Amino acid sequence: MRARLLTALLAALAFLPALPARADTPELPDRIAAAWRTDHLSVDPRLAPGIPQSELDRIRAAMRTAAVPVYVALVPRTPALGKKTYDMPTLLHARIGTPGLYVLAVVDGNYWSTLAELYRPGGLRGRDLVSVQNDDKQRLDVLADRPAPRIVRTIQQASTAFDGRALPPVPAGDLEPPSDHGLTTTDKEDRSAYIGMGVGAVLGFALTLVIGLRRRRRHVPKASKQPAKDEPPIDAWEVQLKADDRIKAAERTVARLDKRRNRTTEQLDQRDDAYRRLDAARALRADHPDDLLASAGALVLARQAERGASGAAVQPPCFFDPTHNPGTATVDWSDDVQVPACQQCASVVRHGKTPRGLRVWSKSGLLGHDRKQVPYWTLDPEDNPMVATGFGALSDDLPERVAAWKDEVR
Repeated sequence: MRARLLTALLAALAFLPALPARADTPELPDRIAAAWRTDHLSVDPRLAPGIPQSELDRIRAAMRTAAVPVYVALVPRTPALGKKTYDMPTLLHARIGTPGLYVLAVVDGNYWSTLAELYRPGGLRGRDLVSVQNDDKQRLDVLADRPAPRIVRTIQQASTAFDGRALPPVPAGDLEPPSDHGLTTTDKEDRSAYIGMGVGAVLGFALTLVIGLRRRRRHVPKASKQPAKDEPPIDAWEVQLKADDRIKAAERTVARLDKRRNRTTEQLDQRDDAYRRLDAARALRADHPDDLLASAGALVLARQAERGASGAAVQPPCFFDPTHNPGTATVDWSDDVQVPACQQCASVVRHGKTPRGLRVWSKSGLLGHDRKQVPYWTLDPEDNPMVATGFGALSDDLPERVAAWKDEVR
């Protein structure tokens, strides 16, 4: 009886139509790319009810006036997005394949941040988008509680990078209110004191600079065409000034983030990471004020701290020369190792050559009395955390290594 029942059941199953396999949900880059094929402005369905039409209309207007095709996606911050966030513009460009500006606007609570990459048609050159953004003095003051201000500003920055058009001023309605609002009398007195100290420091620095330049002129022979043996291969003083300026800029950006009310978890993480990098930059300048590698490391760390505190992606430095623009390109280097490089150095590598790179003095010869200029990456990585990490290009733990190095020196 049981055998007959089993046989009948198997026969019935044989005639049942095969159920279609359940398709996997497309990944976020695929969903955005599919939406872009009909509309270059993609809004996640979960966000659509809460975004005013006026915001979308303004973004579309900016897209139409851009110098390049623009693709914009508005998405919420989710765990699934995770570490893919910083790679999304690249992943989206790989799916679309069209040169243009790719913008991912991510919202966490009421805070909007943007990630963007500019891809030019083959053979065209121009300014790097990151360098335009770094030169934009108003970028840190743009409102982040709605999507249009930052997206429109990013489109304007890309147009400047593409064809050199002047960067227009940010409308007053897109700027954060002046930070003076809400200051107590004590705060204003403290600020006045800081301003006075700053003016005194600037005057003192100017006096020191004048004295230093006079002494330098006395020691440099007029007829000398080659740098003296004790001079660094590049002007370390210039790198030190850049590092100090970037540290001050990072301090202002972190302080501005600290003053924000109702900070999100992401903003708190950005603040902590910015302080971690900023503290390491300060330590390098304080403990090794005349060292070229330390000054370049401080410049990189302060630049990363400033970007992180402003809500932008923290970018690795150019492996070959950390004083160049950040490493926005990836090139093959030494036994299938890939390193980040600026556009200038990446172009040199792609032509089968080695960039000059950041060069430092190194002892050579039988007794070590001879000195020659060598790329920094040829030095012993055990002696310096900047060399060991490529200034953070090879591993993003330079702040921790700087702290450990400080303890070792002590």
